Amino acid sequence: MSDDIISTPDFSKSTDGLIPAVIQDSASGKVLMLGYMNAEALEKTQAEGTVTFYSRSKQRLWTKGETSNNFLFVQDILVDCDGDTILVKATPAGPTCHTGADTCFGEKNSQDTRIGEAAFLNYLQKHVIRDRKINPTEESYTSSLFKRGINKIAQKVGEEAVEVVIEAKDNDDDLFKNEVSDLLFHLLILLEQKNIDLDEVISVLRSRHS
Repeated sequence: MSDDIISTPDFSKSTDGLIPAVIQDSASGKVLMLGYMNAEALEKTQAEGTVTFYSRSKQRLWTKGETSNNFLFVQDILVDCDGDTILVKATPAGPTCHTGADTCFGEKNSQDTRIGEAAFLNYLQKHVIRDRKINPTEESYTSSLFKRGINKIAQKVGEEAVEVVIEAKDNDDDLFKNEVSDLLFHLLILLEQKNIDLDEVISVLRSRHS
């Protein structure tokens, strides 16, 4: 997200302190939905990396996905030239509309079915693993790995990769998926230790297929 975006919106232009927020799929470009934000909702959106609105019907902050788990993971936030409309580019973790449709406008969003769940990896690195690194606790396994350093983290990645190879030769899909999950998790820890975002790796992959 751009560092200077949050101070740009002019909430005073609205009598109720709310301005419209257009949510766009950062990959497909499809408009997913329209909501309203006040200053607090925008601040929470930036801080947590998931889209939060101010619900006019509930009269409170409302994070998209708080009941359905169909979160909108923020990639970028822009404000229009008049400072009275917000554009949020996000990756959906499932259907956006409460009806189960991809978008609130009835459009099919092909990117949603391809990368919706994968967006959680980005969230996991930037908001869970990073927090364990910045705010370590004695009880956290992740924090303990950061404390032991890159050699131990790299070793764990190697061990988990071997486990994936072993399970790949068997026919237990559940065990295989669990080992792949362990490998991905430790790989994200290694990326965080080296201060490399998953987005940077994805950009390399994208450049190979452009």
